[in-house]
Amino acid sequence: MVTAKTVLITGCSSGIGYATAQVLKQRGHRVFATARKPDDVARLAAEGFTALRLDLADSASIRSAVAELLALTDGRLDAVFNNAAFGQPGAVEDLGREVLRQQFETNVFGTQELTNLLIPVMRRQGYGRIIYNSSVLGLVAMTYRGAYNASKFALEGLADTLRLELHGTGIHIALIEPGPIRSDFRKNAFALYQANIDPSQSYHHGTYQALAARLQKQGPAAPFTLPAEAVAAKVVHALEAKRPKIRYYVTFPTYLFGFLKRILPAAWLDVLLRKAA
Repeated sequence: MVTAKTVLITGCSSGIGYATAQVLKQRGHRVFATARKPDDVARLAAEGFTALRLDLADSASIRSAVAELLALTDGRLDAVFNNAAFGQPGAVEDLGREVLRQQFETNVFGTQELTNLLIPVMRRQGYGRIIYNSSVLGLVAMTYRGAYNASKFALEGLADTLRLELHGTGIHIALIEPGPIRSDFRKNAFALYQANIDPSQSYHHGTYQALAARLQKQGPAAPFTLPAEAVAAKVVHALEAKRPKIRYYVTFPTYLFGFLKRILPAAWLDVLLRKAA
């Protein structure tokens, strides 16, 4: 029998966050589903979730959401699933300082600011689960995804360090590392590409034509794409297992590149990554 837990999930408007919120709610957990846009918050509330507005790029929004959450839970929280993130496409040399800052504000800085506010709550109660949604691109890098690669590498470093620092507290850290998942990720990435990349002024102009076509492609754009529920299943284990894993691979590409990174010289792996991209 599953013991019901109180769980905060970021980025629940669609995709992985939404699917995970549904799965955990069905399993009897009390889910606090967050989204950045008020319309999405209202929709989640209408579907029966306790919905909170949370914008990870805004410290005031983070503090307000945490205060509201703790007021509703009498100051307790069993777990947080740090899912909210986005991907800024573009060659590294075309990424301005402000574009990189925006990528890190949400994917890294806001995520960790939220987590740091929740750690004292978990420390007081002697129990907690902090689950980060990383990526296969937190294990290996691929071309034209430099901002996103870097944000996920940073997130992995923070999670690994936090796991060491919180040893013995009863707080467990887990990383989920998906490959291609069906979601709005590419649609949102294309909007960011249009807003922040000027292909006409770039050395990579020719490659950007193919990149834009891939981002606009309907349906799965990569082999071995899985539904968002595949990630939700790993979150369930990270939340409910007595001894959660440190890392959860999702999709064949993550297993493949995680293995190849361990056994191949870096130059050989680079060849495969260039072809895969």
